[in-house]
Amino acid sequence: MKKEVLNITGMTCASCSRAVERQVNKIEGIQSAVVNLATEKLTVEFDTEKTDLDHVKEAVVKAGYGVGEDEESFREVLIPVEGMTCASCSQAVERAVKKLPGIREASVNLATEKAKVVYDSTRTRVSEIKGAIQKAGYRPLDIEIGSTADYEKDKTERETKLLRRRLIFAAIFTIPLFYIAMGHMIGLPVPQFMSPHSNPLNFALVQMALVLPVMISGYRFYTSGFSRLFKGAPNMDSLIAVGTGAAFVYGIYAVIRIMQGDAEYAGHLYFETAGVIITLILLGKYLETVSKGKTSQAIKSLMGLQPKTATVISDGKETQIPVDEVEAGDIVLVRPGEKIPVDGVVIEGRTSVDESMLTGESIPVEKNPGNQVVGASINKNGTIRFKATKVGKDTTLARIIQLVEEAQGSKAPIAKMADVISGYFVPIVMIIAVLAGLAWFLSGESIEFSLTIFISVLVIACPCALGLATPTAIMVGTGKGAEYGILIRGGEALETAHKIQTVVLDKTGTITEGDPKVTDIITSGLISERELLELSASAERGSEHPLGEAIIKEARERGYPLWDTEDFQAVPGHGIEVSVQGKKMLLGNRKLMNDRGVDMTLTDKADQLAQEGKTPMYVVADGKLAGIIAVADVIKPSSKKAVEQLHDLGIEVVMITGDNKRTAEAVAKQIGIKRVLAEVLPEDKANEVKKLQSEGKRTAMVGDGINDAPALAQADIGIAIGSGTDVAMESADIVLMRSDLTDVPVAIRLSRQTIRNIKQNLFWAFGYNTAGIPIAAGLLHLFGGPLLNPMIAAAAMAFSSVSVVSNALRLRRFKP
Repeated sequence: MKKEVLNITGMTCASCSRAVERQVNKIEGIQSAVVNLATEKLTVEFDTEKTDLDHVKEAVVKAGYGVGEDEESFREVLIPVEGMTCASCSQAVERAVKKLPGIREASVNLATEKAKVVYDSTRTRVSEIKGAIQKAGYRPLDIEIGSTADYEKDKTERETKLLRRRLIFAAIFTIPLFYIAMGHMIGLPVPQFMSPHSNPLNFALVQMALVLPVMISGYRFYTSGFSRLFKGAPNMDSLIAVGTGAAFVYGIYAVIRIMQGDAEYAGHLYFETAGVIITLILLGKYLETVSKGKTSQAIKSLMGLQPKTATVISDGKETQIPVDEVEAGDIVLVRPGEKIPVDGVVIEGRTSVDESMLTGESIPVEKNPGNQVVGASINKNGTIRFKATKVGKDTTLARIIQLVEEAQGSKAPIAKMADVISGYFVPIVMIIAVLAGLAWFLSGESIEFSLTIFISVLVIACPCALGLATPTAIMVGTGKGAEYGILIRGGEALETAHKIQTVVLDKTGTITEGDPKVTDIITSGLISERELLELSASAERGSEHPLGEAIIKEARERGYPLWDTEDFQAVPGHGIEVSVQGKKMLLGNRKLMNDRGVDMTLTDKADQLAQEGKTPMYVVADGKLAGIIAVADVIKPSSKKAVEQLHDLGIEVVMITGDNKRTAEAVAKQIGIKRVLAEVLPEDKANEVKKLQSEGKRTAMVGDGINDAPALAQADIGIAIGSGTDVAMESADIVLMRSDLTDVPVAIRLSRQTIRNIKQNLFWAFGYNTAGIPIAAGLLHLFGGPLLNPMIAAAAMAFSSVSVVSNALRLRRFKP
């Protein structure tokens, strides 16, 4: 299966996105096709053996929409060029660059001697652009690369400026049109040559001349609306096009009747209705675009964190290069105050690094040789050299951006209801409009009255609000989470999180620091304390268990030697078997001792250690109990607070661990957890989660994302705590970049607020249409009330989308 994201052009409302999904899902081999109206992107999963991306693009075009280029792969680069002397030189460079594949824009400024190139980084490289300039006979110098964030920002600004220009242009003609059409009714002066009483033809022709530029400024409503109508899948533009088109056509009919001498028709012109409707909808679209630009602020902020250059050391020389050109294995120098350009491992120097941009944690983290550093974090006070390990799209920041983008492009299950309704919505509205107009006409009302009803119903119906209700809230919610180091992987995870009733917490590394230390060494009298620790540490050299690592660390700190081992064998969840210095060693928990029939003499001491929250490890040499080594893992300061906050949210908290029951209960008691699942093998954690789910509880599993991966996948919501390991990113629905349990209740609260916001949006969108359409159809007029003017209907329709997006933006005020 392959997953691709395509930019879709020409969509205006929820029925558009539904039409694209329907057409793409018809292709054999499509697993899923989801369109996000707010981001205008199609996320499609398909079987590469049955179909390909070209078939998907063909389906989108067949549905009546366009496929734009992937903006994420485009980069903007400024290349200083030496050797240009005149305009023909700059044209030669432009021509040479434009011949390369994937070049969107190439313009050379002779005055600054720089070539600005916008190119698809998946189809061509900077080196190829430089090569083309060189072939043209000029010398390219060091480049300046613009970030994707800058490019996206420019794109949004261009769209906003275009809409603003169209709106201003339309308003310039609509204001006098409205004044001429309506001013005389309230006694405002109108020039004599266009008075409806003395010069009705001039009155009509001036209005027609003023409305034409307005309709031209809104030409997209007609090109999109009528094409969709003829394809049998009308959208919001179709409603506007038919409504204003009908008003304009009736206006022309009225002009013809006036020319024939019927001056009465000067009072039945509909030109101002068409003009005002288009202007108001352009205003709504402009405000909506401005608001939508704010919803993706989190992504722009993350992208803006990427440093643009890096200082690489090669053959002992320092060279500053664009960050895009850093390769894995390069040695990078970072001075105090500079941003770390890519992920890597410190090889020289000591410093503290501010990683708050990724984790939300304000306290700088100490970095020494061997420690990992993360791209985009800020080096505070020391000069370091590090070896680049992850560059480009593999860096932690790039993967976080990708995760957030995928989440923002996804749909929550709650959106499916809106999608289904919007798919049928526009055709039903058109039928209602026709039936309502006909019904009033047949009841004896004039054709002008019936036309008013017809236009009002068409114009007031707004599937835009339905289509934007969910994705805008998800965009703001997931973006806000990323701001605080909480990565929510999709709309489904965001929705499910608000229903969580039980949270299962792994003990080691989640509730505790995950860095156990030896606290007690007790011998049975067979061997000395030193020999017990030496043999145990030597035996644990082949183990990767945290308890074993603590014993090895203790022996090394005391300066004890470690011996070679033979016949090492791990007994998962129980302990190890190994030969050290000719002795057959057995290290593990009481269960292992019972299974092997070892004579136990220190059980009381072990029980006492367990009650203190320590983990006792039994050590057996040649079949006899040699002693006990107790290891304790310190509880994180935030664990108790997190459990209290989860309880305040009405959520049951369960602790799961492989430790013995007494130790587990001692830890649980300290932080206020009542239900404990102890002595659970790693492979059985998923089964324990399954048992909780069988009790009818929506369950979240919180773990470190490595040995807890099966349990994270089994849970309704898997929450990986820690700085985003590869496995955590893949197996968890939510990734907490800080190793802080208090982020779990924060994630659940964010989910609850986002879903509440979506429900408010959907209520407004559904409620608006449910109330608006009957009023537009003349329901109030039927009982002696007023008739809805089409211009008021247009204003209401334009601002319904703005209100939904504005409500979603309230989520930006969320604080942990």
